[in-house]
Amino acid sequence: MHPQTPPRTVPLNALSRHIAPLRTELEAAAARAIASGHYVLGPQVAGFETAFADYCGVAHCVGVGNGTDALELALKAVGVAPGDGVVLAANAAMYGTTAVLACGARPVFADILAEEATLDPDAVERAIAATPGVRALLITHLYGRLARVDALRRVADAHGVALVEDCAQAHGARGADGRRAGAYGDAAAFSFYPTKNLGALGDGGAVVCHDDAVASRLRSLRQYGWSSKYDNRLSGGRNSRLDELQAAMLSVLLPHLDAWNAARRNVAEAYAAGIRHPRIALPPMAGEAYVAHLYVVRSTDREALRVHLAEAGVQTDIHYPIPDHRQACLAGHAATQPLAQTERDAAEVLTLPCFPEMTDDEVATVVAACNRF
Repeated sequence: MHPQTPPRTVPLNALSRHIAPLRTELEAAAARAIASGHYVLGPQVAGFETAFADYCGVAHCVGVGNGTDALELALKAVGVAPGDGVVLAANAAMYGTTAVLACGARPVFADILAEEATLDPDAVERAIAATPGVRALLITHLYGRLARVDALRRVADAHGVALVEDCAQAHGARGADGRRAGAYGDAAAFSFYPTKNLGALGDGGAVVCHDDAVASRLRSLRQYGWSSKYDNRLSGGRNSRLDELQAAMLSVLLPHLDAWNAARRNVAEAYAAGIRHPRIALPPMAGEAYVAHLYVVRSTDREALRVHLAEAGVQTDIHYPIPDHRQACLAGHAATQPLAQTERDAAEVLTLPCFPEMTDDEVATVVAACNRF
């Protein structure tokens, strides 16, 4: 007997495929940045900030060191101070919660919508009503899907709280009204971690906003709280600046974002059309409001499904296995409404491969493996 040939692995992501076609352009951009002699808050950052603000449909973009810093500084820029409450979901891997804690504020968790995994506006309403001192609502467009921004905006406005968007997984997502992620809130945070829909070749982040005063506070907060060099007027500042090299990379990559998002949606649509298994629940499609950062299914037999897919050569991951309110570091530090759907998702979600450079054969392999479960 001949040994069975192991299946070829379908990767969860493949950054080398993503970057390779643009290597020459990226190397040229890096060379220009190096030759400029200006390496911090120079022309590359300014140019990218202008381009990304235009892309998002906002007046301002302020580049920062990473996505978590972006969340923290966005919250501070809209007025979140120590002791304030911030309502958010508990299903997004502690990133937003980490930023809330960095502000000295209190996380207040509200439940999510079934299938969509974004905040339930009714649950947010209950959380704000039950919690004194809420200053902001932080909404995460999880897995590349726009949250129900119109309903959440109405809740925030009714209670006089600021609305901050976490757009780290939703670059380019567009609502029915034509606005993109980042254009709905009082401020919006983006991550440019390499696996994001718009990812740098290292860490990076940005905050976008419409308001001149918020933008001014952001520019001060990202650089120690300076009003001018060495004059620290604004408390809560830090050293968090998008560097010139990463800004140069991002300027090359940004024009490709919409095409990459369309390719991700094509993969998601192929899964939606092809996976037919009674124990695998698929996420709903949502047109341009879903940029398929992650394709996340649900199964009550998740662990068995994950083992089966691994044996078929399909990589998977869990986004995310431990809700924030269950993290040991948060014991006694958060207010929590009932989170039944959050708990259910943590036990059932499973991420399938979904990235712009996936081949038709790879997609077919994933579909067939799911259907054989």
